[in-house]
Amino acid sequence: MAKQIIPSSNIFFFSVTLLIITLSPVPNITSASLDESNGLLKWKASLHIPNNSLLSSWLPLPMNSSASIPCTSWLGVVCNADGSIQKLNLTSSGLNGTLYRFSFSLLHNITHFDLSVNNLFGPIPPEIRLLSKLVYLSFSENKFSGVIPPEIGNLHQLTILYLYSNNISGSIPSSLGDLTSLNVLYLDHNQLSGLIPIELGNLKSLTDLGAADNLLSGSIPSSLGNLTSLNILYLDHNQLSGLIPVELGNLKSLINLAVSSNELSGSIPSSLGNLTSLNVIVLYENQLSGPIHIEFGNLKSLNDFDVSNNQLSGSIPSSLGNLTSLNILYLNHNQLSGLIPVELGNLKSLINLAVSSNELSGSIPSSLGNLTSLNVIVLYENQLSGPIHIEFGNLKSLNDFDVSNNQLSGSIPSSLGNLTSLNILYLNHNQLSGLIPVELGNLKSLINLAVSSNELSGSIPSSLGNLTSLNVIVLYENQLSGPIHIEFGNLKSLIDFDVSNNQLSGSIPSSLGNLTSLNILFLHHNQLSGPIPIELGNLKSLIYFMVHNNQLSGSIPSSLANLNNLKYLYFRGNNLSGWIPQGLGNLDLLDLQISENQLTGHLPENLCHGGKLQKLSLSGNQLSGPIPRGLRNCPNLTRAFFDHNQFTGDISTSFGVSQSLVYLDLSHNKFYGQLSQNWSKWKNLTSLLMGYNNISGRIPPEFGNSTQLQRLDLSSNNLVGVIPKEFGRMKKMLNLSLADNQLSGIIPQELGSCELLELLDLSRNRLSGSIPKSIGQWKHIHYLNLSKNKLSAKIPSEIGKLVQLTELDLSHNLLKEEIPSDVQSLLSLQKMDLSHNRLSGSIPNAFTNLPSGIDIDLSYNELTGLVPPCANFVYASIQGNSGLCGNVTGLKLCASQIIKKKHDPFHHRLILVIILPLIGAFLLALFTYCLIACRKQKRNSSQKPMDEEVICYGNRRRAGYGKSTSKLQAMRINDDNSHGLRVDDDKAIAVTRFAMVVRVDDEENRQCLAQV
Repeated sequence: MAKQIIPSSNIFFFSVTLLIITLSPVPNITSASLDESNGLLKWKASLHIPNNSLLSSWLPLPMNSSASIPCTSWLGVVCNADGSIQKLNLTSSGLNGTLYRFSFSLLHNITHFDLSVNNLFGPIPPEIRLLSKLVYLSFSENKFSGVIPPEIGNLHQLTILYLYSNNISGSIPSSLGDLTSLNVLYLDHNQLSGLIPIELGNLKSLTDLGAADNLLSGSIPSSLGNLTSLNILYLDHNQLSGLIPVELGNLKSLINLAVSSNELSGSIPSSLGNLTSLNVIVLYENQLSGPIHIEFGNLKSLNDFDVSNNQLSGSIPSSLGNLTSLNILYLNHNQLSGLIPVELGNLKSLINLAVSSNELSGSIPSSLGNLTSLNVIVLYENQLSGPIHIEFGNLKSLNDFDVSNNQLSGSIPSSLGNLTSLNILYLNHNQLSGLIPVELGNLKSLINLAVSSNELSGSIPSSLGNLTSLNVIVLYENQLSGPIHIEFGNLKSLIDFDVSNNQLSGSIPSSLGNLTSLNILFLHHNQLSGPIPIELGNLKSLIYFMVHNNQLSGSIPSSLANLNNLKYLYFRGNNLSGWIPQGLGNLDLLDLQISENQLTGHLPENLCHGGKLQKLSLSGNQLSGPIPRGLRNCPNLTRAFFDHNQFTGDISTSFGVSQSLVYLDLSHNKFYGQLSQNWSKWKNLTSLLMGYNNISGRIPPEFGNSTQLQRLDLSSNNLVGVIPKEFGRMKKMLNLSLADNQLSGIIPQELGSCELLELLDLSRNRLSGSIPKSIGQWKHIHYLNLSKNKLSAKIPSEIGKLVQLTELDLSHNLLKEEIPSDVQSLLSLQKMDLSHNRLSGSIPNAFTNLPSGIDIDLSYNELTGLVPPCANFVYASIQGNSGLCGNVTGLKLCASQIIKKKHDPFHHRLILVIILPLIGAFLLALFTYCLIACRKQKRNSSQKPMDEEVICYGNRRRAGYGKSTSKLQAMRINDDNSHGLRVDDDKAIAVTRFAMVVRVDDEENRQCLAQV
C-alpha cells in the first residue's frame, strides 16, 4: 500500500503552532482553581464526616492533575466557565465541625453557599464578608452559635439568607438593613434577643421575613409597613410587646401574617382588613383586646383566621360570614359575648371552628348544620343554652364535636348517630336530660365519649358495647340507673371507664375483666351490690380502681394482687367483709382506702411494699392485731387513718419516725403504752389524733418541738402528769384536746402563745389553779371547754377578748367571785355553761348586750340579786341559786320589785283600766235585763188576776199561798248565786240571796216584793 505523504508546508505550520502553545504562560485561573480545591480539602480534613457523605467524593488532587477535577468529580461543587468554584451545595451531608478552617479568602467567586441540615457548630466567622459575590447563603438547621456577624451586611448582592434553626444568639444586626437586594430573610428558631432593627424597613425588595421562635423583645417597628412587596411576615413566638402597628395595613401583597405567642396588647388594627390578599392571619396567645372589627369580613381570600387566647371582647361580627374561603376559624379563649352569628352557616369551606372558652350566650345556630365540610367544632366553656339541633346530624365529616361546659338543655338528638366519622363527642357539663340515644351505638369510629355532669336518666344503652374503638367513656354525675351491661366487656380498647355518681344497680359484670387495656375504672357512688368479680384481677394495666360508696359485699378478691400497675385502690363505704388479701401488700400502691366496711383480721404484712404508699385509710372496720412492720417505716406515707378499729400494740413502737407524715389518726382503738418523745421529730406532722385508747404515762415535753402541729387529740386515755409548758411553742396549733384523762397541775400560761387556737378541750381532768389570763390571746377560738376540773379563783376578765367564741363550758369547777362583765363582748356566743361552781354576786347586766337565743346555764352557784330582764334568761338554767330573784318562772319577785309594783302609778292605772270596763259592762247588762223584764211584765198584766199575795220574812224570804188561786210570777235577774223562781197555787219555795220581780196589783205586796 502506498504511503500518504504530508505536504512540508503543513508540517511547518503545525510545528510553529505547538511551539507557541508550549512557550505561552498558563492562565492564573487554573492556579486559582487549584488553590480553591486545596482550601476545601484542608477544611474537609477538619470535619467529621460519614462514609456516605458528599465529601467522600472530594479526593486529594494527584500531582500535575487537572484543575478541573473538582468541577467535574466533586459532588456539591459547581464551577463557572472559568473553572472557579461558583456554587457549594453540601446540604444534608452529615458534616460535623466548624468553619474555623474554611478558606473564605480563596472562594471569592462563590455565589451560592448552602451548608443547611448538618451538624456544624461554633460561630459564623466575620470573614463571611469576603464572599462578596454571594447571592444565596443558607446555614440553616445546624448548631451554629454566637452572633450574626454584622459583616454580613457587606454582602450587597445577597438575595436569600437562611440562618434559621440554629443556636445563634445576640441581636439582629442593623447592618442587615443594607442588604437592599434581599428577597428572603429567615432567622427563625434561634435564641436571638433584643429589638427588631428599624433598618429592616429599608429592604424594599423583601418578600419573606421570618424571625419566629426567638427571644426578640420590644415593639414591632412601624417601618415594616414600608415592605410593600412582603408576602410572608413571621414574628410569632417571641417576647414582642406593644401594639400591632397600623402601618402593617399597607402591606397589600401580604399573604401570611403570624405574630402569635407574644405579649402584644391593644386592639387589632382595623387596617388589616385592607389586606385582601391575606390567606393566613394568626395572632393567638397575646394580650390583644377590643373587638374583632367588621372590616375583617373583607378578607375574602382568607383560609386561616386565628385570634385565640387573647382578651378580645364584644360580639362576633356577622361579616365573618363573608369569608367563604375560610378553612380555619379559631376565636377560642377570649372574652367574646353575645350570640354566635347565624351567618357563620355560610362558611361552606370551613373545616375547623373553635369559639370555646368565651362568654357567648344564646342557642347554637342550626345553620351550622349546613357546614358539611366541618371536621372540628368546639364550643365548650361558654354560656350557650337551648337544644343540640337535630341538623348537626348532617355533619357527616365531623371528627370532633365538643359543646361541653355550657347550659345546653333538652335531649341528645338521635341524629348524632349519623356522624359515623366522629372520633370525639363531648357533651359533658350541661343540663341535658332524657335518655342516652341507642343510636350512639352506630358511631363505630368514636374514640372518646363524654356526657358526664348532666341530668340524663334511664339505663346506659347496651349498644355502646359495639363501639370497639372507644378509649374513653365518661358518664359520671347523671341520674343513670339500671345495670352495667355485660356488653361493655367488648370494649377491648377502653382506657378510661367512668360511670360514677349515678344510680346504677346490680352487680359488677365479670366481663369487665376483658378490658385489659383499662387504666381507669370508676364505679363509685352508685348502688352496685354483690361481690367484686374475681375476673377484675385480669386488668393488668389498671392504675385507678374506685368502687367506693356502693353496697358491695363479700370479700376482697385475692386476684387483685395481680394488678401490678395499680396505684389507687378505693373500696371505702361498702359492706365488704373478711380479711384483706395478703397479696395486696405486694403492690406498689400510692393510695389505699378501704375504710367504712366490715373487714376483719390483720393487715397484710408487706403493706407499703416498695415504700411508695402515700395515703392509707382503714378507719371504721373491725381490723385487729398490731401495725405491720412495713408500715412502721413507710418513708412516703403522708396521711394514715387507723381509727375506729381494734388495733392493739405498744404505741411507742408501732410507728417509726417519718419525715413525710402529715396526718395520723389512731383514735378509737386499743393501743397501749406511753407516748414516744421521738415523735417530736416528725417535722411535717400537722395532725396527730390518738384519742380513745389505753395510752398511759406522761405527755413528753418534747412534743412542744412539733412546731408544725395543728391538731392534737389525746383525749379519753389514761395520761397523767401536767400539761407541758412547751406546748406554747406550737404556734400553729388549731385544735387541742386532752379531755378525759387524769392530768393535774395548772393550765400553763404559755398556752396563750398558741394564738391561732380554734378549739381547746381540757375537760374531765384534775386540773387546778386559776384560768390563765393569757387566754386573751386566743383571738380565733370558737370552742373552749375546761369543765369538770378543779379550777378555782375568778373567771379572768380577758375572757371578753375571745370574740369568736361560740361555745364556752367552765362548769363543774370551783370558780368563784363575780361573773366578769366583759362577757358582753362575746357576740358570737351560742352556748355558755358556768354551772356547778361557786360564783357569787349578781348576774351582770352585760348579759343584756348579748344577742338573743344563747343557751345559758348558771345553775348551782351562789349568785344573788336580780336576774337581768332579757330574753336570754327566759329559758336559762338558773336553779340552785337561792339568792336570785326576778320576774322569771320559778323565782320570787325581788323586794324592790314588789314595792315598786305597789307604788307604781302605772300599776294603779292598769287596775282601773281593767276594772272600770267590767263594772260598766255589768251595769249595762243589768239595765238591759230590767228593761226586758219590765216589758214582759206589762204584757202579762193583762192576762193575770190581780188578787195575788206574797208573804215576806226578814233575811230569808218565803213566797207562799195567798187568798187567791192565781199564780205568782217571778224572774231571776242575772246573779251567779240566785235561782229561778216560779210560785204556783200548790207550792211554796224557799229562796236565798236573789232578787225577784213579781207582777201584782196590790201595793202592799208590791212593796214587800221590792225588798226581795
